[in-house]
Amino acid sequence: MPPSTKTLIIGICGGTGSGKTTITRRIIEVLSEQNVSVLEQDHYYKDLPNLPLEERVKQNFDHPDSMDTPLLIEHIKLLREGKGIDRPTYDFTDYRRVPNVVRLEPRPATIVEGILIFDSKPLRELMDIKIFVDTDADLRFIRRLVRDIEERGRTVESVIHQYRTTVRPMHLEFVEPSKRHADIIIPEGGQNEVGIDLVIQKVRTLIP
Repeated sequence: MPPSTKTLIIGICGGTGSGKTTITRRIIEVLSEQNVSVLEQDHYYKDLPNLPLEERVKQNFDHPDSMDTPLLIEHIKLLREGKGIDRPTYDFTDYRRVPNVVRLEPRPATIVEGILIFDSKPLRELMDIKIFVDTDADLRFIRRLVRDIEERGRTVESVIHQYRTTVRPMHLEFVEPSKRHADIIIPEGGQNEVGIDLVIQKVRTLIP
């Protein structure tokens, strides 16, 4: 992408398991991988190397303070300026950043995806279009349970404990209220074909 071309920043927010990734994939399918890069907020957790594992596990990963938001903002600004970034990689079994990074080059559109991306005003202000995926809590919990067990090596007990102690309370305090900042709200996430199609049409009109 020419440095003079401003990349479109699309924010996709919603509770855990709401269907954010499904909508991200649909946008990529339409625009092609060559035109879209994805920044997942999950890879921008603060690194806590000085804490032992048993202490890292106890951290509240659903609170905005757990995120390295300044680094995410810096990376979005660089992509908008036509510059590449080295995106961090987070290990969800060890609760640490790993040494290897992922190189991302600027593309016509960048999707920023995460549960807390609308909580930060400086972060929101970088987004050209803000989408909130609104899905019932029971469906979101089931999806998170399956994901964390299959993809992140978690146990059923640990997922349930985390959901009850931090995920649900933080959703009610930070995630749910943040949908007032959205330009578009999609009920039922990836199951809402009409909503997704309307979003895709809008994104197409904004691609440089």
